[in-house]
Amino acid sequence: MISFTNVDLELDKKTVFQNLNLTIEPGELIYIVGKSGSGKTTLHKSLYMDVRPKKGEIRIAGYSSRTIKKRQIPHLRRKLGIVFQDFRLLEDRNVYDNLAFVLKVTGTKDALIPAKVMHALESVGLEHSAKLMPLCMSGGEQQRISIARALVREPLVILADEPTGNLDPDTSLEILDYLKRIHQKGITVIIGTHDYELVRHSPARTLQIKDLNLVESTMEHSATGFRPTASNSLS
Repeated sequence: MISFTNVDLELDKKTVFQNLNLTIEPGELIYIVGKSGSGKTTLHKSLYMDVRPKKGEIRIAGYSSRTIKKRQIPHLRRKLGIVFQDFRLLEDRNVYDNLAFVLKVTGTKDALIPAKVMHALESVGLEHSAKLMPLCMSGGEQQRISIARALVREPLVILADEPTGNLDPDTSLEILDYLKRIHQKGITVIIGTHDYELVRHSPARTLQIKDLNLVESTMEHSATGFRPTASNSLS
């Protein structure tokens, strides 16, 4: 599904990852953990080809960073669902129209849109909120809309970049529960987070950003709480 081979990534001429090697199998749930500014967002952007490797190759959903054409990038992104920390909903449209817009711009037939939108909303328990405006809803509800929007095109992969960063702890666990339900449907889910308690609450394969690379990690208890402990390097 996803592979990084000897990848160097830069942002603003600063090296963020160096000689990164990583394989993610179809249907995996992965946490990418690291402090703010460590490279989680850059890694996510590289998967939808918003950041291209300085060296090496990224393969995802049948596309290669070495050979993909600019005109093909929208086709790749249709196979991905992206959940942002700040929701990025259209404030001048209701919940239904936020999801319908995504389908319209990607060429979905009008007759298919209502059923697809409502199915996505049902997946996050918001089927009765289709006519509401996003700004009238809580932060947790807005993030659930964002998850539904990511789901509406039936993607192969969900990329969630700090999806609980603006939410309180209880709501964060609720959002994580919805992402886990998506994973249980066989969709690959990659969650970038600095919230180690979130990872402890629902363990899965965890990759820690360390020394410009990723290492397999486990959650270890300390006097100050739970923290990630590096085990094996991926390179």
